[in-house]
Amino acid sequence: MITGFLSLLCLGLCLGFEDGHKNETFPKPSLNALPGSVVERGSNVTLRCRSRFQNVTFMLGKLQDHGYKKEQSSAGHYAEFFLTDLEPKNAGMYFCTYKTMGSHEWSEKSEYLKLMIIDNRPGASSKKTDSRIIFVTAFSCITIFLLFPSVFLIYRCSQHGSSHEESTKRPSHSEFSKQEASDSLKLERESFSTEDPQDETCADLKDKVPPEPASVPSEEPLGSCECATLDV
Repeated sequence: MITGFLSLLCLGLCLGFEDGHKNETFPKPSLNALPGSVVERGSNVTLRCRSRFQNVTFMLGKLQDHGYKKEQSSAGHYAEFFLTDLEPKNAGMYFCTYKTMGSHEWSEKSEYLKLMIIDNRPGASSKKTDSRIIFVTAFSCITIFLLFPSVFLIYRCSQHGSSHEESTKRPSHSEFSKQEASDSLKLERESFSTEDPQDETCADLKDKVPPEPASVPSEEPLGSCECATLDV
């Protein structure tokens, strides 16, 4: 009777201990980066996860990357995760958690650790500069390529407008030339009509000389002249 009672008591205590252990919440671990959380590209870094318990399994995870999981069992209070030949894609927010040997539940996540990877190689800045130069050059070429057709179209339009104006002005110019020619002819005619009397012919001069009286002996007329010496 007593033996059965003691057996039942031990069974109840064991079940209560297991239920309490299942409902137990483990404290969250801590996560550190060695030698630091800011490292150069191509270098190595160690992420150390530490807990208050021994003989636990640690897991390293990455925020916004559910497929990134690394597990490691440790007999001590911490586990170290080595990251080698770091690239910019390895940067991000890391965390770790753990579980004990007798538990299937993971503890709370540690505080997030931000790992930054910088690129101090000489070619890194020059590549950025080269990309900017290429972009500016391409944009300038496209602008010039679009500018030339616009200038050509403007030039053609201006030429067409000037040719139209010249065609409208040509008739008036020809009329003015005709008027000028007629005026010049009138002036020439008037000049011929008002010439010097010395240019008159001998016949005209003889006609203008009055007849001599009958009693006066014949003499050379006053208006006689040598026709050969006159300029016709």
